[in-house]
Amino acid sequence: MKKNDVLVYPAIFTYEDGQEIAVNFPDLDVATSGENDAEALFSARELLGCVLFGLEEDGEPLPPPSALSSLQLAPNERGALVDVYMPAVRMAQNNRSVNRTVTLPAWLNAAAQAKRLNFSQVLQEALMSKV
Repeated sequence: MKKNDVLVYPAIFTYEDGQEIAVNFPDLDVATSGENDAEALFSARELLGCVLFGLEEDGEPLPPPSALSSLQLAPNERGALVDVYMPAVRMAQNNRSVNRTVTLPAWLNAAAQAKRLNFSQVLQEALMSKV
């Protein structure tokens, strides 16, 4: 595993009665939330991956992560290190689906529907054979 495959940034989890758990990444100036600890951590990992992937794609340098011990925490806050495995994030972003609108003759559309063809699958197979 390469050194930059796993990236780790400190996050501040804020707990308020009757509210979702807020998660803030001070080094990245982004935040998310979750209804419980597990959901908040999941959202934090997802956000961290998206933000870091976006910076990579834009050719921006990644800010260095602060030390967990340097976080200034209020009594209702907890600091935690959140990690993300960037190869999985990159793969998911590169394999995400996009919607395309296509125009077909009505007779072709009717014939394909009669054969119960999966339009997305057929289009993907045809495009892959061309590229």
